[in-house]
Amino acid sequence: MPKQEAGCCEPLPEDPLAAEQAAELSAMFKALGDPVRLRLLSMIASRSEGEVCVCELTPAFELSQPTISHHLKLLRQAGLVDCERRGTWVYYWVRPETTDRMAAMLSSVSERRAVTA
Repeated sequence: MPKQEAGCCEPLPEDPLAAEQAAELSAMFKALGDPVRLRLLSMIASRSEGEVCVCELTPAFELSQPTISHHLKLLRQAGLVDCERRGTWVYYWVRPETTDRMAAMLSSVSERRAVTA
């Protein structure tokens, strides 16, 4: 790929997202790159009580309980949900600080595009 000549284009603005932030956010977005995990997050987030029992999530999918647990573990590792065991069942809830951070990053991209358009 040929190197661009100096002055042919306006210089890029400063990188708005540091490498460390990009690595953290990419792990979160990667976790949502699977339709099952995206649906799980949506189901958990839509609950008005703020949390949902795993026993309510599993029947919504044609997947085994261990597979659902694996997907939930990946969402937990990405920081998107948290959970608590109560007796035999595990209850999940969305971590709003994480989803708000993702939303803020996407909003900033949209705002920059609107300014340059």
